[in-house]
Amino acid sequence: MNDISEENLKNEEFIKNISRDLLRQKKVDLIIGYGKGTIPTNSAPIFVRKEEDIKKLIWNNMCHANLARYLVPPLVKYVNGDKIDLKVGIVSKGCVGRALIHLAKENQVNLENIKIIGITCNGMINRRRIEKELCGKEILNISVSKDKVIVEGHDFKESYNFKDYINELCKTCQIKEPPISSSLKDIIEGSYMEKTSIEDDFKDLSDYESKNPEEKFKIIEGLLSECTRCYACREACPMCYCNLCFVDQNRPIWFGKTTEMSEIFSFHLIRAMHMAGRCVACGSCSSACPMGIDLNLINRKLEKIVKQRFDFTAGLNPDVVPPMMTQKMSDNEDFMLEEH
Repeated sequence: MNDISEENLKNEEFIKNISRDLLRQKKVDLIIGYGKGTIPTNSAPIFVRKEEDIKKLIWNNMCHANLARYLVPPLVKYVNGDKIDLKVGIVSKGCVGRALIHLAKENQVNLENIKIIGITCNGMINRRRIEKELCGKEILNISVSKDKVIVEGHDFKESYNFKDYINELCKTCQIKEPPISSSLKDIIEGSYMEKTSIEDDFKDLSDYESKNPEEKFKIIEGLLSECTRCYACREACPMCYCNLCFVDQNRPIWFGKTTEMSEIFSFHLIRAMHMAGRCVACGSCSSACPMGIDLNLINRKLEKIVKQRFDFTAGLNPDVVPPMMTQKMSDNEDFMLEEH
C-alpha cells in the first residue's frame, strides 16, 4: 500500500501553492478549503482571502466535509451597490467535484465562477468507529503513518489498519479525483478524471438484500435507533439546499418533532427519496452525525436502484440531465410495482 502520509503532504503542498497563485493572480476572490479543527479527529472548512492565510490550509484523512455545501446559495460581494458573484477557488476531492457538477445541473452554482483545485483522495477515516472502540477515552492526537492510523491519548497509543478504518463509502468509491469532462478542463487546477460513468457491482449490499422484508426493517430500525433528529446530516449535505425543508414546514405539518421511531423513519426515508439520483456518495451526512449513524446503507441502496433503472450516477457527466429532472410520457412505470 502507498504511504498515505506522504500522499497527504504532497496534496497539502499542492493546495497551498495553487491557492497562492490563484489569489496572487486575482483569478479568485477567495479559497474554500480545509483547516485545523477544534478536535484532533476533525478538520474545519475555512475561507481564505489573503495570501498570508494560505498557511492555514491543510489536507489529511479527517477532511470529511463536502465543501460544495458552502456554494449554495452563491457567495456574493457588493461593488458600488451592485451584487456580484464571487470568484471562488475550492479544494476538491472526487465527491466534491461530483457535487459541483450536479449542483450546476440543478442551476445552483455557476461553474464559470469556480476554480477547482483537484486532488487525489485516499479515503476519510471513520472517526466515530474509532471513538466507539476507545470507549470514551479522550483522543489527543490522530495521524496516519504509512498504512496505519495512529491514535494517542493521555495513557494510550493505538494503531489501526488504514484500509479497514476508512468510511464504508470510501471503500467502494471509484471517483478519487474531480470527474471533469473535456468541456470543463479550463476550470480545473490539478488532478482530475475524465470519467462519465462507472460500473458498480454493489456487493456491499449483498447481505442486506438477502434478507426478507421483516429482517430489512429490523436492520434499518437498528441503524436509526439512536437518531436524535438534530438534522446534522441535512446541514452537512451539499444537496440539501431547500430554503424551507419539509421537516420545518407547519402548513401542512408532515409529522411531529419527537424522537418516536415512526417520525425518525419518516424524516430519514423521505430525505433519502429526495437524495435519489442526487447523492454523490461523499459521506458527509454520516461523518457529521454526533451519534455515529452510518447512512451509507440507505444511500447506496437508492444509488443502486437509480443506476439499474436509469443507468445514471450523480455528478459524473455534466452533459446528461439527471433522471429526476426529466419526464417523458414513455417513461417505464415499473417503479410502482413491488420489487422482486
